[in-house]
Amino acid sequence: MSEYDRFVDRDMMMRFRGGGVGHKSTRAATDFFKQDRDKLDVKKPSEVEEEEEDDGMDEEDLSDVGEIDEEEWDFGIRGDQSSETDDSEEDEEHLEEPDEQEFGPEGDGMAGTAGSVIAARIAENPAFSVLVIEAGERIIATEIPFAASLSTSAIGNASLIWNYTTVPQIGLNNRVLPYPRGRLFGGSSSVNSLVYSRGSRDDFNRLAAVAGDPGWSWDSILPFMKKAESFTAPVDRHNTTGEINPTVHGFQGPLLTTVAGFPSPLDSRLVNASIASPTQFPFNEDYNSGNPLGMGWIQYTAGGGIRSSSSTAYLQPALKRINLDVLINTQVTKLRNIAETKKMPDLREVEFAQSQKGRGYMSAGSINTPQILLLSGVGNRTTLAGFGICSIVDNPNVGQHLQDHPLIANQWAVNSNSTFDEFTRNASLDQALLTQWLTTRTGLLTDTSGNLFAWLKAPSSVFKKFNVADPSAGPTSPNFELFPSNVFGSFVMPAPATGNYITIVTGVSSPSSRGSVTLTSSDPFIFPNIDTAFLKEPLDAQLMLTAIRSAEDLVNTPPFRNNGFIIQPAFGVLGKARTDEDVIAYARSEVTTYYHPCGTAKLGQSSDTTAVVDSKLLLKGALGVRIVDASVFVSALKFIRPPCVFQR
Repeated sequence: MSEYDRFVDRDMMMRFRGGGVGHKSTRAATDFFKQDRDKLDVKKPSEVEEEEEDDGMDEEDLSDVGEIDEEEWDFGIRGDQSSETDDSEEDEEHLEEPDEQEFGPEGDGMAGTAGSVIAARIAENPAFSVLVIEAGERIIATEIPFAASLSTSAIGNASLIWNYTTVPQIGLNNRVLPYPRGRLFGGSSSVNSLVYSRGSRDDFNRLAAVAGDPGWSWDSILPFMKKAESFTAPVDRHNTTGEINPTVHGFQGPLLTTVAGFPSPLDSRLVNASIASPTQFPFNEDYNSGNPLGMGWIQYTAGGGIRSSSSTAYLQPALKRINLDVLINTQVTKLRNIAETKKMPDLREVEFAQSQKGRGYMSAGSINTPQILLLSGVGNRTTLAGFGICSIVDNPNVGQHLQDHPLIANQWAVNSNSTFDEFTRNASLDQALLTQWLTTRTGLLTDTSGNLFAWLKAPSSVFKKFNVADPSAGPTSPNFELFPSNVFGSFVMPAPATGNYITIVTGVSSPSSRGSVTLTSSDPFIFPNIDTAFLKEPLDAQLMLTAIRSAEDLVNTPPFRNNGFIIQPAFGVLGKARTDEDVIAYARSEVTTYYHPCGTAKLGQSSDTTAVVDSKLLLKGALGVRIVDASVFVSALKFIRPPCVFQR
């Protein structure tokens, strides 16, 4: 095997210790893996210079490791009030001496949704050096928004995803579900459905209460949501009055957002349904105002007809900075304790194809983060012993409390030839629309399959039936979602070869079921067990029933019923259901997922024995690591773009 082959073979698990900013071994390894040779230098393995091994920290240093003051916390995670760190006098206080200040975001998502933001933001400070470790590649999965609506798009491309599956789901007749996550620059933000949804005021206020930190409240976070965003005009340049509330949006941030720029025949029907049934389907001018309840125009993470992701908004623009390096096709296998003789474990070193020391921001996502922690000895001591893993932090909550949003696609045949079904069947039309998008960035392909949706509350009788409290965060937090689209959509069956259809996806947005991520093996390249626990709790099945009944009510409003537009009954099994029990059985046979996992490394106060990180996202029981991804959220927030992008 050549020196070249040995160096890049991640299975060799080469270990290399280094420290400090600009360490030559880090630069050589990083540059070697970089893909864009026009922007980034490339060095050969022979240029690696191994420096003298660091024996660790003395007692005086130990107390400061992993502790970042409030000013630095604002700069590194929540954001400062100026993006120009080089010239801003205000930001000078955040600069520290560069010795031992290398930051190493690692894991599946470290060039993913959260990690791309963290890396780019920290690298704005030239005193810091940042190493990003990405298991995937620097690829743009698809820039075309409509492609996100197709099951054959990027999320179905095995080369761009972690091709996970769940364990058999007890609540879904023991079905095993595909559970892909993005494995490329931008992570799942590069393959998701582009919907920009912040969540509710109550979601964040509950998060602040659990964390014991008002910095997580809606009023505290909103300025950073706005700072991260740049709302752009839709591609057809129509007047957006009544579709958004400009006062709650930003217009100068890196993440592009917009509303639909291509009208759908469903648009007027949905708006008129809200007018016809204002109590059940109230109109909401802007669901990102803190109160998402009602029917409203969908906002997308796109601009100029092109997807905007954490990669395009943050990481790729930052690649020109000399203090930011990226390893691609490199998988983190564990965090290493470099303070073995100390009382408190210090996990500032990661193990992958080689090792590197520095202050770590782990943004591996809700699946990979707990897997890496468990492989590192952070988890349930007894369970880890069964895999031959030495426990360094005994915390049985690592990988527990998994939550996600179950969904089901419900279809109705319609008396219309204006659905998008013909586009999916007609190669000539498909090519014409693609040509239009390529040449003008306009047309159908600039949107996804739906332009309006609804977040709604379940009646109190649902919770009284089970003698339980509403699991949502409060009165502004929805229990379920309706997502209509002007095409046949399904996650479990192929589209019919003929006919015209609409689909209303129903989802439970405040589930009570809790699952887990656990180890299958001590081998880091073997996928973990993922149990989403969908519909495991009877309340969740009842909430899905409520959502489906609400979708049926929607298609029975006059705008849908008039002129025979809707052809009853519903398509497939739902159309044959006669009782509530039949509908729940249908749900158990066809429910899949929105792919919004969270909670597997949840935050809490220092005294909270169920928490994995504290309110500043520092890993409890160890030094040197912050976890910055959706795994820290205590409940499945009603978002599609995780809030770590809030400058994010």
